[in-house]
Amino acid sequence: METESAYEAERFEMVERQIVARGVRDPRVLEAMRKIPRHLFLPEAKRDLAYRDRAVEIGQGQTISQPYMVALMTELLTLQSTDRVLEIGTGSGYQCAILAELAGTVYTVERIPELAAAAETLLQRLGIGNVHVCVGDGTLGWPEAAPYDAIIVTAGAPHIPEALRAQLADGGRLVCPTGSSTVQDLLRLVRRGDAFETVTSTRCTFVPLIGADGWEDRSTPSPST
Repeated sequence: METESAYEAERFEMVERQIVARGVRDPRVLEAMRKIPRHLFLPEAKRDLAYRDRAVEIGQGQTISQPYMVALMTELLTLQSTDRVLEIGTGSGYQCAILAELAGTVYTVERIPELAAAAETLLQRLGIGNVHVCVGDGTLGWPEAAPYDAIIVTAGAPHIPEALRAQLADGGRLVCPTGSSTVQDLLRLVRRGDAFETVTSTRCTFVPLIGADGWEDRSTPSPST
């Protein structure tokens, strides 16, 4: 079993070789990536993969994103310390922990109850207290806590869900992988009144965003007609 100091050394190397080397420059994002213990967000049997340049399965058909993608998406949000952030797809809780390090309050929605519960427990154990977790359909957002200064979607959507556009504050930033169920373009939207400025960042691959305004859940049989 690796010691915490060994994990720390791997984490610092991850930031330099995988993230800084690819052009992420925001010093606050880099410091958060150096600080948050990514290995704790993986099943114990897979912790040796924590700082590799890849996504890793965490169960329930979900993954913890590649470190570079976490850093890039976070940088695209241009977070301030007072921002209210909505995350769609809590997963392991790792991306949420990074957001919580940089923003004022994070609201995170996960459709799989077991993942939401595990993530909330771990975040609390790590003393990350500025996070609110709920189980629900992420394509509908979290309207009760809107508007948000930033919204991040950690699953591939067929399009930007309308509810998320509506819940974004004026001047707010939204980052979402959008495309097919197997490959997407990473989009960054900025709201300007009723208009949205859109920039494409890079190609990427995420698990599908499932919900009323996303992809259909094909893991459960459709009712017979």
